[in-house]
Amino acid sequence: MTVTTSVADLSSKTDPPFDLLLARWREARPFCLIGAAAVIAGGLAAARTRPLDFHLGPGVAAFLVLVGGVGQIALGTGQAWLVDERTSKPVVNWELVAWNAGSVLTIAGTLVGVPAVTTIGGLVLGVALALFFIATRESSGAPRWLRWAYRGFVGAVLLSIPIGL
Repeated sequence: MTVTTSVADLSSKTDPPFDLLLARWREARPFCLIGAAAVIAGGLAAARTRPLDFHLGPGVAAFLVLVGGVGQIALGTGQAWLVDERTSKPVVNWELVAWNAGSVLTIAGTLVGVPAVTTIGGLVLGVALALFFIATRESSGAPRWLRWAYRGFVGAVLLSIPIGL
């Protein structure tokens, strides 16, 4: 049984955004689970930085927590919350692959000291951000301020990529 719930369907309930997020949990779940794993990995990297004299540790830990973790959770959950109809499974899969491949390439390029790999990772992250932006552009039922906040977040992350590289 497939349940399709849109923002408009829930407009008569007392707390529609949270009900919608619960209805869309299946779509947001992979972003949340992989993002949570990245936050944990970032914490472990931070904890091992000093004992192992790992001079790249703080940067890797921050990237894992902020980009791989918090950013991914915010993008995936925000998309699930904002779209009028569920985002198609292939689009969600491409977003997941692009975001996580870009993150892995960025970290790998940093660790091996090959800026070209880090740059490719940043470009792949940019592709993922474009996918998130496109998937949420037809969001009419969500509050306008929430749509602008999400798009502002996507833009801020996009602008931070060349700064971080």
